[in-house]
Amino acid sequence: MKKVVTPILVFLATFQIAFSQITDTEKNALLDLYKSTNGESWNNTWDLSSDVNTWYGITVENNTITKIELGMNNLSGEIPASIGNLKALTTLNLGFNKLGGNIPEEITSIQSLETIQLYMNQLEGEIPASIGNLKNLKVLEVFNNFLSGNLPESMYNLTKLEKLQLSSNRLTGYLSSNIKNLQNLQQLSVFDNSFYGKIPQELGSLLSLTELSLGNNLFEGDVPLQLNKLSNLKTLLLNNNRLVGSIDASIKNLPNLLTIEYGNNPTAIDVNTNVLTQNTMKP
Repeated sequence: MKKVVTPILVFLATFQIAFSQITDTEKNALLDLYKSTNGESWNNTWDLSSDVNTWYGITVENNTITKIELGMNNLSGEIPASIGNLKALTTLNLGFNKLGGNIPEEITSIQSLETIQLYMNQLEGEIPASIGNLKNLKVLEVFNNFLSGNLPESMYNLTKLEKLQLSSNRLTGYLSSNIKNLQNLQQLSVFDNSFYGKIPQELGSLLSLTELSLGNNLFEGDVPLQLNKLSNLKTLLLNNNRLVGSIDASIKNLPNLLTIEYGNNPTAIDVNTNVLTQNTMKP
């Protein structure tokens, strides 16, 4: 006997497919984000009565949240701890908003994360000590905030990292020699912080680097000769530190180097004219 499919059954099947079936735990995590960041005042807000699949900046795949992209959307308030319940999230972009408070430690439990963009906010406190748990992380951009403290040692476990942008914060301490672990790094920017000590020679082993921005810090000692191995380097910023001596010609003549700044160090060689200049060291 043939089965008869009635129009109402077809409608119900279509209805079930059209609406995403994310878990209550994930939906509640999004609602927490909405409430804690003043969702009603976002530039592009959510209709909470509609399906999550229609919410601005949210990507749903296989009935789970994979991307949150709410950059430049007038978010204010704090990132809720329940964000850690989005276990399939690959992208978290909350950049260029008005977020304060700390980066929740719970973010570091999302093993699937590949991109974290929290730049141009008002975030405070330290980078979570467990940041190294994010083994799949490729992009970490938290520049232009008020983050403080040392870099967590676990950060040097992020071996897939390609972009590390930490500029314009209140970070301090040494750059560890363990930075050699970040072999996929293409951009390293700690510009405008309070890092000190010597520039680790191990940076010379990061052969994929195209940008190395260490300016406006308290680095001291010589410029490591090992930087001459960075044949892909396009930008080298070492200005406004406490570095001494000259930049070796083999570094200045790197084949792809377009921008190099070394001014305002205690004794610096002008990289264009090769004339020794004396600069006043910052207190």
